[in-house]
Amino acid sequence: MGTCTVLWAAPVAPSGAPGLVGMLDAHERERLARFRRPDDAARYLAAHALTRRALGAHLDADPAALVFDRTCRCGEQHGKPRLAPADHPDAPGFSFSHAGDVVGLAVHDGPVGLDVEQVRPLADLAGMAAHACAPDERVADDGQFFRLWTRKEALLKSTGEGLSTPMADISIAGDGAVRWGGRAVWLLDLSPAPGYPAALAGPGSAPPAVTEADGRALLRP
Repeated sequence: MGTCTVLWAAPVAPSGAPGLVGMLDAHERERLARFRRPDDAARYLAAHALTRRALGAHLDADPAALVFDRTCRCGEQHGKPRLAPADHPDAPGFSFSHAGDVVGLAVHDGPVGLDVEQVRPLADLAGMAAHACAPDERVADDGQFFRLWTRKEALLKSTGEGLSTPMADISIAGDGAVRWGGRAVWLLDLSPAPGYPAALAGPGSAPPAVTEADGRALLRP
């Protein structure tokens, strides 16, 4: 099954990193320009530049030349990104996520999903829990909610389904066992920083070995 590598980094302001901005493709630069909040733009740039540089190193390819397919089920280009198979037939699976001051990327030899969230007060914890929890699940506070959310988001990202599939369809027992329509999936909790729960998931009966590393060097100009 090989090793899954998870790189952790931090947001990068576009104004101070023209080289990273220039590495993006037209689709990514257009998305980047739409952000009104500087923090959102910094997280977006770091996630996509980290992905390009890490995958470029993995494939011994120019990061700026990597071609991504973002085709959704509806046919539009807003689905889970993947390297275009025609150009990269042996490309690894990958998943990126960002929240607050944390940006993460997982690279694996099979499908993988990564999610990180920043624990914060929720105005309607009960309402959010009703959306995310299966009938047999409960969350007592914001911290438990975000831990549950990262687990389910990582599982959904690993399949490419995203939030088009209800989180309430997934039930996670106290020991981490997942019940999801008979699917065999693995799930691991990560903690990249205090107050930032994260989770890693993928198909299969057992998780791979996971290596976590500092990815900030890949975002240097």
